[in-house]
Amino acid sequence: MDVQSWTYLFVGVTFTLYLSIAWLSRVRDTKGFYVAGRGVPAAANGMATASDWMSAASFISMAGLISTMGYAGGVYLMGWTGGYVLLALLLAPYLRKFGHYTVPDFIGDRYDSQPARLVAVLCAVFVSFTYVAGQMRGVGIVFSRFLEVDISVGVVIGMAIVFIYATLGGMKGITWTQVAQYWVLITAFLIPAIAISIKLTGHPLPQAGLGATLRPELADGQTIYLLERLNQIQTDLGFHPYTQTFVGNWDKVNVMLVALALMLGTAGLPHVIVRFYTVKSVKDARWSALWALFFIALLYLTAPATAAFARYYMIVSLNGKTAEQMPEWYKNWEQTGLILWLDDGDGKVRYSAGADNEMFRAGNLSATELASVLAAHKLWLETRGGTGTDGRAFLTAKGFSGPDRDIIVLATPEMAELSAWIIALVAAGGLAAALSTASGLLLVISSSVAHDLYYRILNPQADEKKRLLVGRGVIGVAVVIAGLFGIYPPGFVSQVVAFAFGLAAASFFPAIVLGIFTKRVGTVPAISGMLCGIGFTAFYILGVVYFDMKPWTFGFLDRGINPQGIGVLGMLLNLAVTLALTPFCAEPSERVKEMVDSVREPEGVGPAVAIETAPEH
Repeated sequence: MDVQSWTYLFVGVTFTLYLSIAWLSRVRDTKGFYVAGRGVPAAANGMATASDWMSAASFISMAGLISTMGYAGGVYLMGWTGGYVLLALLLAPYLRKFGHYTVPDFIGDRYDSQPARLVAVLCAVFVSFTYVAGQMRGVGIVFSRFLEVDISVGVVIGMAIVFIYATLGGMKGITWTQVAQYWVLITAFLIPAIAISIKLTGHPLPQAGLGATLRPELADGQTIYLLERLNQIQTDLGFHPYTQTFVGNWDKVNVMLVALALMLGTAGLPHVIVRFYTVKSVKDARWSALWALFFIALLYLTAPATAAFARYYMIVSLNGKTAEQMPEWYKNWEQTGLILWLDDGDGKVRYSAGADNEMFRAGNLSATELASVLAAHKLWLETRGGTGTDGRAFLTAKGFSGPDRDIIVLATPEMAELSAWIIALVAAGGLAAALSTASGLLLVISSSVAHDLYYRILNPQADEKKRLLVGRGVIGVAVVIAGLFGIYPPGFVSQVVAFAFGLAAASFFPAIVLGIFTKRVGTVPAISGMLCGIGFTAFYILGVVYFDMKPWTFGFLDRGINPQGIGVLGMLLNLAVTLALTPFCAEPSERVKEMVDSVREPEGVGPAVAIETAPEH
């Protein structure tokens, strides 16, 4: 069978599996809808957490970023992994002991304030919508290439699938669906990595292949290491060596800030935190964190090898080729508009520094706009400037330069000429990664609006049936908005996701940490800190990325602060405002202080038991 037939088979089987699980796991009460009845085993919750955590950014984009950025791209790997460790050890067990449904629920009760709850709801919805935009973009890319439909159509299909299984089963259905999606995505990531490692170096372990020598037939009979050859190729083409540290805009300060923003943002992400509410006890929360870290490591420790393999194949297969010599993988992806070659007149691809603007991504252009650009460029080529438009200059002005980084992982099996079923399996894995995280985010949006806003603030007398109806309705509205973000994305997948982490770091992290580890911080300081942190961070990201504001250097930085790292400063501002206002504002009530004390006591000791056995919200 060809790739498309295999893709239809894999996508059909996996989607049927997801929908079947959702049907079997459908719920009729809010406890099952929001926290899966608090009965998920630790190992299963670890798989679900890993699946929820490893989004389209991890599966599709992270290796693509490392592939194009080289060593500096490891900032994403370090930041996301370190952040999960921070969450698992510092926050998760305590939040589980509080026994709430959502992060805004914790904020509202800890700071004993409905305004605090409302601010947390707004932050959770804002962060989640920013994050989900990247997931729907990933869904559209996979469908566009492998099922040969328009990106917009792919996003709509993904929206329909997520809506069905998220509304049927709520957190219970999503949890068991994510367990299945984990095995799909990890299998789809590891099999091609192992196959390519064997093909390039003879080592079945990708991590060993990354540091091994190339097969003699690929190195002209010489003994040369893969990374050594990659450095040589990059240098010959005018790029920086692949393993060189701190290049371009990625100096030490920006690498540190982005890594910290990703770490702190991870510890404040609502859709990850809520997973620790689904287990039976604090002990299970700790064990599920350990299991999740193990399952996450299987992909994260493989990503650098996949990135290097992809970079090697992309340059070797494209550079110096004529239109007739372009490889089959390029022709397949060219149809999506995510990689595009515009000739400058010499008839050859020059994938090199200074000339690599001949390779473009134009996926954000409509088919009509793209056809117009290509026609104008063809006329320009024929007349060499007399009439028509240089399409390269036009696309560069629009911000389209270099192949879309989101295609790297998906295209690598084709670059390596692997079997059709492996190529299709990667497509199914990419969809699993994007859909698993999208469903978790949509449930966070639903719970924040339906539980924290509607039930806890607007209508505390609402019965179970009405609360479930509102929750499912909110998911429907959120799916439509998420789909629009996928069709009109604000950036490539990992960039958008990184913005979400910065916003989470600037808003939730200080409020959660101070809420657990200090009894003195009250309502007004916490609200003020969250508003200042997220407001400052959103202002900087929007200004630099979308309104041509110059990055801030503070007078001593060689380069401005990367918008993906500004969340650290937002977090510090949040912390400073909160602590500065605390001495001048009222202390929390004695009830809140006792609650904070009980959460820090060992499980089963003192008043903490009362919290666990109290009626659910």
